[in-house]
Amino acid sequence: MTFVVTSACIDVKDAACVGECPVDCIYEGDRKLYIHPGECIDCGACETACPVEAIMNAKLVPAAEIEFIADEERFFHTVLPGRNTPVGDPGGAGRLGPVRADTPFVAGYGR
Repeated sequence: MTFVVTSACIDVKDAACVGECPVDCIYEGDRKLYIHPGECIDCGACETACPVEAIMNAKLVPAAEIEFIADEERFFHTVLPGRNTPVGDPGGAGRLGPVRADTPFVAGYGR
């Protein structure tokens, strides 16, 4: 099981986790960061680097945050607002750069 970025990251995006990820699997959306579930190697480096405790093992996500698990998948495999194709499997966030879009779930979260 992979790691998941939860609501504490929304509108914060500290990004300390990005520099700690050895496989470059943390992608930048407009309001939050997203961990690619197919690229994550479950090392946990991002979790310990996150100053707002937004990142957690998917097995430990509390019930109130459970939707973020499915939402990580949606970020990569559905067409996001303002884009023509899904993010997909680019093989690293550095190759793609900031996506500048979020899933509808995150875009509307807390608003």
